[in-house]
Amino acid sequence: MTFQVKLHQIRAFVAVTQNGSIRGASRALNLSQPALTKAIKELEEGLSARLFIRRSQGVALTECGESFYQHAQLILEELRAAQEDILQRQGQLAGQINIGLGASVSRTLMPPVITAFHQKHPKVKVRIMEGQLVSMINSLRQGELDFTINTYYQGPYDQEFTFERLFEKPFAVFAREGHPAIGATSLKELLHYDWTLPTPRGSYYKQLEEVFQKRSEIPNISVFCETFSACISLIAQSDFLSILPAELGRDPLLAHSLKQINITETLPQATYYLIQRRDVAQAPLTTALINQFRRECR
Repeated sequence: MTFQVKLHQIRAFVAVTQNGSIRGASRALNLSQPALTKAIKELEEGLSARLFIRRSQGVALTECGESFYQHAQLILEELRAAQEDILQRQGQLAGQINIGLGASVSRTLMPPVITAFHQKHPKVKVRIMEGQLVSMINSLRQGELDFTINTYYQGPYDQEFTFERLFEKPFAVFAREGHPAIGATSLKELLHYDWTLPTPRGSYYKQLEEVFQKRSEIPNISVFCETFSACISLIAQSDFLSILPAELGRDPLLAHSLKQINITETLPQATYYLIQRRDVAQAPLTTALINQFRRECR
């Protein structure tokens, strides 16, 4: 007879994985350590596979454990989403929505959207993750994020997710106030300076990299900052240059430290998309939040 994995075994396995030990999982789930140990033992025996390597300071996943974790985590997230979906359709307007946003979206589009949504649905918790799409792929796959609004450039995720175009933003070259390159008028004049940009993987910066290569004008990118906050801090306190959303130059919190360099070359605009898993059916409140973002983009 095929072994039937039980839900309490999945919960125990995921908790031990995420906490790194039986003791940590015991505290997180409020279950005894013997009960968790028994659940893990039954799971490993039923699957005929060793899922953990026991160490003095806790546990680590085996190769089989890593594979099983990807599925187990998704099962729990899908179950949570399904339960919330049913409750919401029955009129209980509560739950949690997990979203990912590009940094520029977080600074401009997000505040009015979340404010309006919270006023309508005060019992709903919203968790916001900020960063490039590449940092959110696994969370989207595992159901830990319901959707993201981010830049995207053709790549390996075309068939895995849906991409709904929402809006475009112009980008520009930035430097610190008083930078010696402030008066430059062409990209060529800036190539000998040090640059910082995010890793160009599946985002606007991949598109930008291809533009540079076609023009044979490739900046010296010596530091890769994966977050806008790190990038902005580096620009503001050094002679590094970068390319960021043009609107940051008008941001009252940043205008004193970031100065736009007006080059004659036109940089490509960044297209932002609503990105979701293809196989997902969003719960009513998640759909309501998505529609709030859509309205704000018009």
